[in-house]
Amino acid sequence: MNVGSRRLRTPLAGLAAAATAVLVASCSSGSAETAPVADRKDAGAGNTQATPAAPVIKISPAEGSTTVRPDKKVVVTAAGGPLEQVTVESDGEQLEGEFDAARGKWVSTGPLKPASDYTVSATAAGGVTASSSFTTLKPKIELAVADVTPAVKGEKVGVGAPIIVRFNHPIPSKAGKANVERALQVAAEHPVEGAWRWIDDTTVIYRTAKFWKAHQKVTFTAHLEGVQGGKEMYGTKNLTKTIRIGAAQISTVDTRKKNMIVRRDGKIIKKMLISAGMATTRAYTTTSGVHLVMGKSNPERMISPGFEKGHPEYYDVMINHAVRFSNSGEYVHAKNNVWAQGRRNVSHGCINARPDQAKWFYENAQRGDVITIKGTDREVEWNNGWSYWQLSFKEWKKGSALS
Repeated sequence: MNVGSRRLRTPLAGLAAAATAVLVASCSSGSAETAPVADRKDAGAGNTQATPAAPVIKISPAEGSTTVRPDKKVVVTAAGGPLEQVTVESDGEQLEGEFDAARGKWVSTGPLKPASDYTVSATAAGGVTASSSFTTLKPKIELAVADVTPAVKGEKVGVGAPIIVRFNHPIPSKAGKANVERALQVAAEHPVEGAWRWIDDTTVIYRTAKFWKAHQKVTFTAHLEGVQGGKEMYGTKNLTKTIRIGAAQISTVDTRKKNMIVRRDGKIIKKMLISAGMATTRAYTTTSGVHLVMGKSNPERMISPGFEKGHPEYYDVMINHAVRFSNSGEYVHAKNNVWAQGRRNVSHGCINARPDQAKWFYENAQRGDVITIKGTDREVEWNNGWSYWQLSFKEWKKGSALS
């Protein structure tokens, strides 16, 4: 019996152990299932992510500013999101600008118009918008272009023509000259390298590295509006001029051979016998070098320089068909001394030719035409008239405020 009792208890003990195992397994299973529940509960409550803050847009100049300098930049920034659009406007004209790579900042790239009202509108991610308005100051000194030469409507000029720009006020500092020079644009149908050179505080001249290509249009634009030329001096308006380049008319004068050959677009169209300066004094010596036609008149009054009336060297005469090529009183002009032309140099420094040929040259000459003279020991100075081609282009560029 005792043995049997022990056999009967053994299964009960096994059942109890099994039951215990089931309970343990059941507890383990419950723990595995409740962990995700706890996770879900945390995800739904304790770990909830906050909604991102809307981008904050800032605009400079500040709202309501009334004396903003025209050279000041308009800056729009956005923190917390990229900018989508920025518009800066005055009287229907939009100011250009650029975004940075992340589109977190927009900066204007051009000057503002003086004495003008501006509005700024900006949009960032999520449809966030901001706006502002300000007014630029009225300059005490208004800078403008006073004259552009040669830029007469309908005129055609030669392939050596410079562009001479004069301003209504002196621009004394190099920084001011540099600001203005950067605002000057020359656009040719057949582009060629060129550079500006300042010859004084009010005058800057553009010259190309090589002669212009013939028969084309050149557009000069002074983007002066808002450009600072000096203390309290700003440009108030832009200016555009059209310059038309005509035929490539280039004349060569040989004072030793006493002749002049005129070529147009590479072909010889006229041969002329001439008489040059007698060279008894420096004043009576024709200048050698590269000259440009500066203007012409018929007749031209010519008065001897440095001599009083009554002196043997004094003269005061009217000369027909005079084409000027320097500031030292040199012209190609008519003179009825055929006996000397082609034989002797007897003039006071001018190039004189047979009246009919001088008339032809007068009628066909364009401002900016090239006249190259050789054979004398007096070299023309680069700033004597329009003799700008006397300088190498490397030297010419040294006169730029940007060099």
